Parts: sequence; structure tokens; C-alpha cells
Amino acid sequence: MASRRAVTYAVMGEDADLDRELMALALGQARVSLEAGGVPVGAVLAAGREVIAAGHNERVQRGDPVAHGEIACLRNAGRRPSYAATTLYTTLSPCQMCSGAILLFQIPRVVVGEARTFAGDLGFLRDRGVEIALLDDPGCVAVMRQFQERYPQVWSEDIGGR
Repeated sequence: MASRRAVTYAVMGEDADLDRELMALALGQARVSLEAGGVPVGAVLAAGREVIAAGHNERVQRGDPVAHGEIACLRNAGRRPSYAATTLYTTLSPCQMCSGAILLFQIPRVVVGEARTFAGDLGFLRDRGVEIALLDDPGCVAVMRQFQERYPQVWSEDIGGR
């Protein structure tokens, strides 16, 4: 069974500034989805300061059950020979499907905006060598609260019903 230990990681120095900057882009993607009536999960794939792709959850908008934010971002990145020097920024802790994609593409680092609304299993990723940075970002928490209040039925059919 996968580990469900809490993941804590203090981002410091130059990495902290970059992580906050790129998480703000992911949060902007989440807000785009929320305004369209969708699940507000945004993601950004970056190599250092270079943004490769961004995306947001489109499950509701497209009627596509696998169009999670992380998957949309990876889809927008297109084919790549390697993800070795990348970081995936996601506003919410990844689900099992998105965690599988992270492992499949060997993305070495994931920065998570928040894991309160949905804890996912960050220990599962960490135990498989993925570096995890959990920011506990108030903006990421707030956008999920807005979503739950505005669209309780959608929340219930998505991760809220688990």
C-alpha cells in the first residue's frame, strides 16, 4: 500500500520566488476553469523559468472525464523527448491518474498549491523519487472553496464524492 504520510517541504531562497511566480500562473489557469463553470485546477509545466505549457481542468467543459488540469497541461506541452529538467506546478494535490502521468513521464519535481481540499497521495510520488514541494497557498485553497460553494453538484461528482 502506498504511503500516506504528510509531505512538508520548505521552499527557500530563489526557488521559493520562482515557485510562487509559477504557481500564480497555475492559479490563473484554475480561475479560468472556475469562471467557465469547471473544476478550478490549473497546472504549469516549466523548465527553470521557461514555461513549456499551461492548462486547466476541462472535465466539465469538454465532458471529458480525464481532462484534469495536469493532463491538459501535459497535452498542451505536446511530445517531448524528455521531462528530466521539468517541474509540474499544480494548484491541487494530484489524483491517482495524474500521479501516474507524472511517474510515466518521469517528471522529477512537483509543486503543489494545496492538499487540504484533496490530499491525493503525495507520499506515493515522494516514495518513487519525485521531489514534492507543498506550498499550502491560500489562493489555491480559496479558489477550491469558491468552486465548492458555486458548484456543489460538480464537486460531488468529481473528487468531493470520494
